[in-house]
Amino acid sequence: MGPQPAALERVVERGEREGGSVEFKERLTKDLHLSDDRLDSLVAQLRHRVLSGDGTATYVIGVSDDGTITGIEQETFSESMDVLSLLAEKADAHIADVETWGVDWRDGDGDETRLVGLATIEEGAVMEDDEHIVIGTAGHVDHGKSTLVGSLVTGDADDGQGGTRGFLDVRPHEIERGLSADLSYGVYGFDDEGAVRMDNPHRKGDRARIVEEADRLVSFVDTVGHEPWLRTTIRGLVGQKLDYGLLTVAADDGPTKTTREHLGILLATELPTIVAITKADLVDDDRLAEVEREIERLLRDADRSPLRIERHGVEAAIDEISETVVPIVTTSAVTQRGLETLDTLFEQLPKTGETPETESFQMYVDRTYNVTGVGAVASGTIRTGTVETGDKLSLGPMPDGTFRDVEVRSIEMHYHRVEEATAGRIVGIALKGVDEEEIERGMALLPREADPEPVREFEAEIMVLNHPTTIGEGYEPVIHLETVSEAAAIYPDDGQLLPGDSGTATVRFKFRPYLVEEGQRFVFREGQSKGVGTVSDLDP
Repeated sequence: MGPQPAALERVVERGEREGGSVEFKERLTKDLHLSDDRLDSLVAQLRHRVLSGDGTATYVIGVSDDGTITGIEQETFSESMDVLSLLAEKADAHIADVETWGVDWRDGDGDETRLVGLATIEEGAVMEDDEHIVIGTAGHVDHGKSTLVGSLVTGDADDGQGGTRGFLDVRPHEIERGLSADLSYGVYGFDDEGAVRMDNPHRKGDRARIVEEADRLVSFVDTVGHEPWLRTTIRGLVGQKLDYGLLTVAADDGPTKTTREHLGILLATELPTIVAITKADLVDDDRLAEVEREIERLLRDADRSPLRIERHGVEAAIDEISETVVPIVTTSAVTQRGLETLDTLFEQLPKTGETPETESFQMYVDRTYNVTGVGAVASGTIRTGTVETGDKLSLGPMPDGTFRDVEVRSIEMHYHRVEEATAGRIVGIALKGVDEEEIERGMALLPREADPEPVREFEAEIMVLNHPTTIGEGYEPVIHLETVSEAAAIYPDDGQLLPGDSGTATVRFKFRPYLVEEGQRFVFREGQSKGVGTVSDLDP
């Protein structure tokens, strides 16, 4: 066995004590430890450990009672964490954080790698499903989307070089280049005393603390501003269950072609939108007024009514924001101008997206990853219903149109482990029964009894927003529906569609089937051409 990590070594050296907060468990199994004659005593033991640690206990999984680190197999470790989560829930506590390490183990059959884990248990149940709004950001590259969100979730002023953008959930190469290349996420919230922000955004546990402490959550889906990644931006605005859009326009640059493109997508999907003029500290009042007039003209050209918050007030913006009224706020992440206004907006804006929790569970997969000791994780925004740990689901469709039986191993929301989550939540769901490489963006999770029928083609009512010539039979743009981004052929019923036309068409995915439902909206795009549509019939 290699050297022990310092955190694990400290806990093992401290050891179990009669009145201490540390507990060693070699393994926890459902058959043995959740039986009637063991459950109550284990719950009482966990509650005692939490109280002894003034609200926090540490459970070490994969360690014998005498402190010997043996490690356990991945499947056994996952089962142990499931059992520990149930014990914590019954003790009115929750798992706040888990660290895992691989240990080399040698027995008569040869060498193998086992897992040992350090679980932090904290007093209090997991977060209840209180109000939670999800905001999608958009805007041209270097117009300050990520920097503005970074300042909001931390309360920190930017250094003038985009330093706070690194506080989002981004990839290392994005930080290095200063450009976002994929969707990233941020979160903050509010309680009775005001905003609840992140102290150390680089710690996963700090995000979990926001979810735990806040009475109202605000999650950001931060999209991509660079033109080559417009497809990713569309995925962020169409594939997530958003309540509002936040379009940024830099004061030193003004509206650009990309600004118009992103605004068109937001308005085409009928998403209530706020425009934030950023980098106000870089220009004088005359330039600021000029940019404001440009934005107002842009909105009026799109048949939208601009509402200047500095003129009409925050309460008017909260009352009037809609698919036709677009509030405008002037901001600076450096001076923090306008950030208090955005706080007030986000604290009071009502949830707009329908969250039919009474319907059966459904979630389209947006991201996949693998977690040591947990396995395959599918991430996305819950579209309808509720999901709980232990639920038996179907995942698919696979390329051949079939669905795979899977089981929910655990659920996380912004790194905070929860036992259930409802519509509108952005979650990561660890799955049993499938490998990470088999899960693809655009697949869906739904109850096993749903008996879903994937489709290769469907009928839709579409509107052509922009196209250089005529859309004829077999025109092939990329369709963005939920988290699906797939080439498809369009066959207009009347043989052709001109820019500005609306009509019925058959849409056929080029490579494989997907789960599609009547009433779903989608965006299609190819080059400078774009349009929107609504699924009208699954049996054209």
